[in-house]
Amino acid sequence: MLELEVNFKSSPLPTRHSAAATAGIAAPPAAGAGTAEPPVPAGWLAIGALARRAGVAASAVRYYEREGLLQGRRSAGGHRQYPREALRRIAFVRAAQSVGLSLDAIRAALATLPGGRTPTREDWARLSASWRPLLDERIAALTRLRDRLDGCIGCGCLSLSQCALYNPGDRAGQRGPGARRLLDDLPAG
Repeated sequence: MLELEVNFKSSPLPTRHSAAATAGIAAPPAAGAGTAEPPVPAGWLAIGALARRAGVAASAVRYYEREGLLQGRRSAGGHRQYPREALRRIAFVRAAQSVGLSLDAIRAALATLPGGRTPTREDWARLSASWRPLLDERIAALTRLRDRLDGCIGCGCLSLSQCALYNPGDRAGQRGPGARRLLDDLPAG
């Protein structure tokens, strides 16, 4: 027995009970459908897969590539593809960024690797040890900043009662504009 439901409202797609659906005619793809990534050779990842696996946006992958931190290739159809080792390289970049290194410093560190290879555990140990003095300096500057936050703000205005003790004769103002007591202790940018 064939059941048929008639719906007089216009609909671009057949419904489950429409004659087209009952006859087995496939509905046209929805907008945005069919945008699946093309097949990728073994050992390679499409940009979307790499981004998902690395926990970054695809735009970050493209940015890292533009900045020379990653190297990929294009498929015959123009899709970006990256070797699986790019996962470790992105992890390296993100770890280095998390300790406050600039992309220039990260790029310089990666340039020390032979043949542009992906960093190994030994590479990470060597490179991170070279960053330790920079990190220690930043920690010390942040500790000084934290310890001084409840005192003079170092602006040279002499408006706080303690500034007469910390900044007699507005000596901080002679060193330049801004919060000199704080800025002079911070490493250059």
